[in-house]
Amino acid sequence: MQAVLPDPWLALSVDTMVEALPASMRGSDAGITFAPDGQVDVGPAFQALDAAWTEGIAAMARAGARVIVDDVFLGGAASQQRWQKALAGLEVLWVGVKCDSAVAAGREIARGDRVEGMAVLQADVVHEGVVYDLVVDTTHTESLACARAIAAHVRY
Repeated sequence: MQAVLPDPWLALSVDTMVEALPASMRGSDAGITFAPDGQVDVGPAFQALDAAWTEGIAAMARAGARVIVDDVFLGGAASQQRWQKALAGLEVLWVGVKCDSAVAAGREIARGDRVEGMAVLQADVVHEGVVYDLVVDTTHTESLACARAIAAHVRY
């Protein structure tokens, strides 16, 4: 996205947040755990930091930063509603990025930084009840083409 948008945009993802967590919160019931089958569970300490992270990103956007957020809506519509509340009053383009679960599973293995099975478990649940302005499908479409399709919908 950053390569195809004309102005500078910050790219922030849930992975960025997870990487910023203290090591003691990774694999902790209070923090975030990744089960061998790919299931992700978050505890109260993670939820509190995630709420602060969300509000912080919203504050950056309100201060004039252009922000691309890459999040995984494990709670489906409830996850989107949390972001909608934080981003109230801001112009937002909601983009769903989909991929056939078998293709996503292959990419997951190739990446080497995910618990195997996560892609299949999350393929459908992250979109349940979520309303998008635009949906791209990376199953057979290159990421640059998807980025250009998204950029065409961004108002500058």
